[in-house]
Amino acid sequence: MKITRVKYDGIVWAGSVDEANQKVRLIARDTGLTDPVIDLIHTLNQREVIDYSAIEASFDDIEFLPPIRQPSKNIICVGKNYTEHAIEFAGSGYDSSMSNKDDIVPDAPIIFSKAACTMIGAHSDIIVPWDLTSELDYEAELGVIIGKGGRSINAADAYDHIFGYTVINDVTARDLQAQHKQWHLGKSIDTFCPIGPWIVTTDEVTPENLDVTCLVNGELRQSGNTRDFIFDIPSLIETTSASMTLSPGDIIATGTPAGVGIGFKPPKFLESGDVVKISISNVGTIENTVV
Repeated sequence: MKITRVKYDGIVWAGSVDEANQKVRLIARDTGLTDPVIDLIHTLNQREVIDYSAIEASFDDIEFLPPIRQPSKNIICVGKNYTEHAIEFAGSGYDSSMSNKDDIVPDAPIIFSKAACTMIGAHSDIIVPWDLTSELDYEAELGVIIGKGGRSINAADAYDHIFGYTVINDVTARDLQAQHKQWHLGKSIDTFCPIGPWIVTTDEVTPENLDVTCLVNGELRQSGNTRDFIFDIPSLIETTSASMTLSPGDIIATGTPAGVGIGFKPPKFLESGDVVKISISNVGTIENTVV
């Protein structure tokens, strides 16, 4: 099942995706009082029957919005979760997480947050404050959507707490990241988190073996697979939930493979007009223009 959040005829809806026929069957209006997709997660958790509306909308007639409007907390992000990316990051001069030159591959998950207000739809523009940054980077990532909340979740039980998976671009202002010696501000600029176009439920995805790619203007920059995670998804859920209660609709961005802009010599930063296309096998594709 694929669950999405769309704007159709000026109204925002949660919907079920029929990708083969390029249609969305609308389920519930977004009234602004609660998040309709999180409400739907609760409904499915309780094994209640979904009440569909009579409306089916074509992909051509809708705008894909972030599938979760407002998680209970900022987006939970994982740094340096692929070995080759950890190596390229260490050699880039932008890695403030290293305490010494040998501290390249982390021995525990590096967890940070990205403001939820950064989220935009699968085809929306990335609007860059060029007076604030000139070193703009992309990061293709698998997003995990929590379905069943909890605290102190054991790794062995982690998959029972996942609702599904989505595609994320963790857009980053590298100069701000370096200037502030931490990652939050450089990653939390408005529009710096394209996400979607939908959430694919766990019954349709094998998360341990998904191809993750990023193309910039058609040029392949990143090509990885989730089997190369340093810390697998259960470990990430166990680590984060040891500190904080996870809630339905919370989002975990699991890290990016090698090939980000700062990994090139010289770096390949994004510029106005660039088109960034990120795909994850069996999950989906997002494509956004930098402006």
